[in-house]
Amino acid sequence: MVLYELISYDVLRLIWWLLLGVLLIGFAMTDGFDMGVGALLPFVAKTDLERRVVINTVGPVWEGNQVWFILGGGAIFAAWPPLYAVSFSGFYLAMFIVLAALIVRPVAFKYRSKQPSARWRNNWDWALFAGGAVPALIFGVAVGNVLQGVPFELTPELFARYEGSVFGKLFGLLNPFALLAGVVSLSMLLTHGAAWLSLKAEGEVAARARKIGSVTGLVTMTGYALAGLWLAYGIQGYELVGPVITNGPSNPLFSEVVRTDTWLTAYAARPWITIAPALGFIGMAMTVLGLRKGKEVSTLLWSKLAILGVISSVGLTMFPFILPSSLNPTASLTVWDSSSSHLTLFIMLVSTAIFMPIILAYTAWVYKVLWGKVTPESVEENSDTVY
Repeated sequence: MVLYELISYDVLRLIWWLLLGVLLIGFAMTDGFDMGVGALLPFVAKTDLERRVVINTVGPVWEGNQVWFILGGGAIFAAWPPLYAVSFSGFYLAMFIVLAALIVRPVAFKYRSKQPSARWRNNWDWALFAGGAVPALIFGVAVGNVLQGVPFELTPELFARYEGSVFGKLFGLLNPFALLAGVVSLSMLLTHGAAWLSLKAEGEVAARARKIGSVTGLVTMTGYALAGLWLAYGIQGYELVGPVITNGPSNPLFSEVVRTDTWLTAYAARPWITIAPALGFIGMAMTVLGLRKGKEVSTLLWSKLAILGVISSVGLTMFPFILPSSLNPTASLTVWDSSSSHLTLFIMLVSTAIFMPIILAYTAWVYKVLWGKVTPESVEENSDTVY
C-alpha cells in the first residue's frame, strides 16, 4: 500500500469539505469584522480624528486577515477544481466586482491619510465603505443563488455551459431570495464590525457602533429566520438517488440527482444539524444583548459563534451538494464527485497539517501584541506612523 492510501478517498473528500468550511468561516470571522468596520466607517465616526481611530482599529490586522480569503480560494482551486471552474465562470462579473472592491480597500487604507484635504479623505472613506459593504453583500447573494441552484449543465467532456449572456447572468443573480441572503450577510458582518469597534474603540465611536450593531443584529436574526422559512416552503432542494459512489472518480455525470420539495428534508435525515442554526440565533441574540449592555470581549466571541452557526448551517443543509444545478440536476457538483485526485488531496492535507498551525500561532501572536484600545490620543501621538 502506498502512503496516501492510508486515508481512503471518501474520507479525504470529507476532510477537505470540512476544511473548506473552516477556511470560509475563518475568513468571515476575521476579515468579516474588517469589512464590517469599513462599511460602518461613515456612520460611526463624525470627525476626521474619529475616522482615523476607526480605521486604526483594523489597521494592524486587516492584511493578515485576508490570508483566510486567499487560503479559501486556493483550497477551492486545488481541492475542488470543478467547483472553482464552474462557479467562477458563472459568477464572473459578480466576482470581478468583489475583487475590484477588495483591491480598492487596501489602496484606501494606504492613501487615505496621505493628504490633509477633507475632500480627499472623504472620498477614500467612502471607498473603504464600498470595500466592506460590497463584498459582504455579494457573498450573501452568491450563497442565496447556490441554495436555489445555478443554471449550468455539463457536456460529456465536463465543460460547463450557462444560460444567458454575461450581463444576463449577473442580473439573474439579483433575485429576491438571493438579495435576502445578501442582506443577512451584510447585516451579520456589520454587527461583527460593531462588536469589534465596541472592543477596540471607546467614547462616542464605540457608543454609535453598539447602537447600530444592536439594530443590524436584529435585522440579521429576522432575515435569517425569513430565509429559513423561504427554504422550507418556497425553494426546492436536491437529493442523490440510487447507489451513491463516495470513493469513485470525480465525474458528476456518474451520479443521479433529483429535485425534492425542500432543502429542509436534511434536518429530518440528520436531526443533529439543527445545532447549526440554533448557534446562529443564540450567538446573534447574545451579541445584540452584549452590545446593549456594553460588553466587549464576550460580545465579539458571541458574534463569532453566530457566524459559525449561520455559515455552517448552509453547508450542513446542502451536504453532500456544493454547487447544485437548476438547469440539469444530474450535473450538480457534490462532495463525492467534484474533488481532485486521491494523491492531490493527501499531499494538500499533509501541507495543511504543517502550515496551518504556523499560521494560527502567528495570527494569535499578532493579536496578542496589538491588543488594546485605539484612542484619539494614540492616533495623534503617532500621526506619522498610523493610518
